Amino acid sequence: QVQLVESGGGLVQPGGSLRLSCAASGFTSDYYTIGWFRQAPGKEREGVSCVSRSDGSTYYADSVKGRFTISRDNAKNTVYLQMNSLKPEDTAVYYCAAGRSFITTVRAMCAQETRFGSWGQGTQVTVSS
Repeated sequence: QVQLVESGGGLVQPGGSLRLSCAASGFTSDYYTIGWFRQAPGKEREGVSCVSRSDGSTYYADSVKGRFTISRDNAKNTVYLQMNSLKPEDTAVYYCAAGRSFITTVRAMCAQETRFGSWGQGTQVTVSS
């Protein structure tokens, strides 16, 4: 079972930046997709960005494209989400998740959170002046 621990959340003003980290352990192969999901109050959880541990391919939701960057450091078993130009609507609890992915594309993985079997505890991101 993969264990995940998120860090890096906090309060930031609109237009500011934050970097989230997801430290993982327990991988048995490189065939995993690591995803960042978020859930705002009163809304369903949504996939924000995902990355393939094996080939580094990425996916971004339209709402964050051009502002967020996902990256991985397999040697450190850590995935990062660099969030720039933050908006109040980015306010949410951000979760890191891991799911096995042999042939499923990163885009398909990110579109269906039930494909992810391991989840972190979440970290709060608040964008407010």
